[in-house]
Amino acid sequence: MATDAPSGSGQSLDEPLHVESEDHFQEVTSGYDVVLVDFYADWCGPCKMLEPVLEGLASETDAVIAKVDVDQHQQLAGSFGVRGVPTLVLFADGEQVEQQTGVLPAERLRSMIEGYTE
Repeated sequence: MATDAPSGSGQSLDEPLHVESEDHFQEVTSGYDVVLVDFYADWCGPCKMLEPVLEGLASETDAVIAKVDVDQHQQLAGSFGVRGVPTLVLFADGEQVEQQTGVLPAERLRSMIEGYTE
């Protein structure tokens, strides 16, 4: 059963996790081995197109998919230089390793994740 708090390094979640605060963001990105963070907005059409791709990756890969609403968490988005949505930031072992803006195909995201989970 998926929970909102890390219960051990390396554990994966089968569905995207919504970040509720900066502290929660820190817990998630440092508490799991590989985390793909989706900075999104509810009004963003491309973000909606990316949603099923991210849901699939959450269940198919070892990465945790975390979602950050840029309207609710403007300061957090700003700290990562998010200027457009969707922006995807990949963390491995608590460190930011990649950042992409725009909708990427599932295969590109999968290969990006697998580069850090193997």
